[in-house]
Amino acid sequence: MMKSTRLKPLSSGAPRMSAATPDAPASNCPVCPRLQAFRQANQRKFPDFHNAPVASFGPLDARLLIVGLAPGLKGANQTGRPFTGDFAGDLLYATLGKFGFAEGIYDRRPDDGLALRDCRITNAVRCVPPENKPTTQEIKDCLGFLTSELTTLPNLRVLIALGGIAHGAVLSALGLKKSHCKFVHQAVHALPNGLLLIDSYHCSRYNTNTRRLTEEMFEAVFEKARRLLDAPV
Repeated sequence: MMKSTRLKPLSSGAPRMSAATPDAPASNCPVCPRLQAFRQANQRKFPDFHNAPVASFGPLDARLLIVGLAPGLKGANQTGRPFTGDFAGDLLYATLGKFGFAEGIYDRRPDDGLALRDCRITNAVRCVPPENKPTTQEIKDCLGFLTSELTTLPNLRVLIALGGIAHGAVLSALGLKKSHCKFVHQAVHALPNGLLLIDSYHCSRYNTNTRRLTEEMFEAVFEKARRLLDAPV
């Protein structure tokens, strides 16, 4: 059964400012042959699924960018919206609503009316990988799209990396070595370009079932992000 989460409405706030649009892969992107073949196989198996690169979600003037790993087979790959359709989205969108980063109703559907506020979501890898495991080369091949997100969003101040791969992809997208800062849950890293990077374990069902990540631990990450964004610049 699909899980619905009603989120607290927010005030209208300041008007949105225009911004350039980050680069995005074509719907039939051929750059990663293994991922392309997997998409095509899923198109035959699940013809009603999105089965294409999943675009980022959220306003271009957002100050917070959440970076996930990759679309889930029966999550974003099915619905076409990041973290929509599986357990990870249930936890993520409920948490975003609690801290004022989302409004509306999350109902595991891209047409549920959910809207993000001052927050945008993307993935290190835009296409669903077999067994949720992209290769190192596939992460590299998709890096340009993440770099475009990081360099195009005009008001960006805080990043949240969901998992070690997303953490490493953010560093690589900014031209930094992996040794620049180590992934540590709830750690805040000051990056050379002025951005702040917060680490979190991924909100997957596996991590929550094994108690590597609890709801309280996840909320603490977003409480920290809210506090950083609300602090005077």
